[in-house]
Formats: sequence, structure tokens, C-alpha cells
Amino acid sequence: MSGLSALSTPISLLKPTTPPTTPAVPMSATEAAKREAIKKTATDFEASFLSTMLGQMFEGVETSAPFGGGEGEAAFKSFMVDAYAKQMAKAGGVGVAASVQREMLKMQGLS
Repeated sequence: MSGLSALSTPISLLKPTTPPTTPAVPMSATEAAKREAIKKTATDFEASFLSTMLGQMFEGVETSAPFGGGEGEAAFKSFMVDAYAKQMAKAGGVGVAASVQREMLKMQGLS
């Protein structure tokens, strides 16, 4: 077994597992739309949470010339952090969206 294949196995275990959100009983179009809206809201919330956390993480990072620094970096760093957060949330995130989605479904009376 090569070193690369040994390292790739544990990484797949880092993705959070979420229970399936489709119920066994057929649902109406209105309920399906509610579930989709809740899923999107939960994912957007996780992206916002991750953006805040990553922003704090990158706050003290200094980059030296010629590849960083200056007014341009300062102006666009928040856009980079937001893009990182959205991609992380889209790829499964850290599990915040799943918890938020579960709670929102309970609040709406959906299982």
C-alpha cells in the first residue's frame, strides 16, 4: 500500500454524516418546497458562521511582498474568506447546517 492511499482513507471520515431528509411518506409540493428552503437557509447560516470563524483565523495573518500585502489584499480578503466559507458549506461543512436544519424542521412541525 502506498503512503498516498493510506493518507486518503482517514480524510473521507472527516465528512459529517447527515441523516436522509426524505421521509418514507410521499410529501406535497408545498412541504417539499419548505424542506428545500429550510435546507438552503441552514446551509447559508453555516456559510455565514464559517465566514466569521475564518475571518477571525485570517485576521492576524501577514503576507509579505511581492505576493501579498497592501490595500488590495486588505480590500479583497473578506471576499476570499466568504468564498472559502461557501465552498466549505457546499461540500458538507462542519455539521452546523445539519443541526440547524433538524431544529428548523422541528419548529415547522416536520420530521
